[in-house]
Amino acid sequence: MPTPAPPPRLVLDTNVWLDLLVFADPRCSALGAAIAEARVELLIDADCHAEWARVLTYPTLQLDATQRDQLCLRQRALCLWQPQTSISLPPLPRCRDQDDQKFLQLALRGGAQQLLSRDQALLELDRRLRRHGLFGVQTPESFALDASACPAAADA
Repeated sequence: MPTPAPPPRLVLDTNVWLDLLVFADPRCSALGAAIAEARVELLIDADCHAEWARVLTYPTLQLDATQRDQLCLRQRALCLWQPQTSISLPPLPRCRDQDDQKFLQLALRGGAQQLLSRDQALLELDRRLRRHGLFGVQTPESFALDASACPAAADA
């Protein structure tokens, strides 16, 4: 019997995390199901987690300290922690928004197949990254529609 392929590894940018865990955005429902059914693995590192924790303090979100702590713990529980390493990696294209470069670095370092974002500066890099045999950048909705990237539980 062949060994099943490991689930695809994903990196979520902070806005996708917000849509998924804070706003329960229906556009992320298929992604949420894939996570719940262990059809994907999520990656996180210290830099991306620190941004998450910082964004949760924004007054517009109206989250108290307990809610912020629970959301930080929830993110950590859903993810595989990727340590910061000094391993030499292939060069990455530079994102127009320097704050988003950390998501590209995490995806490369963690062997992700996809970086999920709605940020245009990241989405614009999709073709270049794929052309270099790295990972793709797409919206959560596009990822959910891509059956080869997120197979149904029955097919896994």
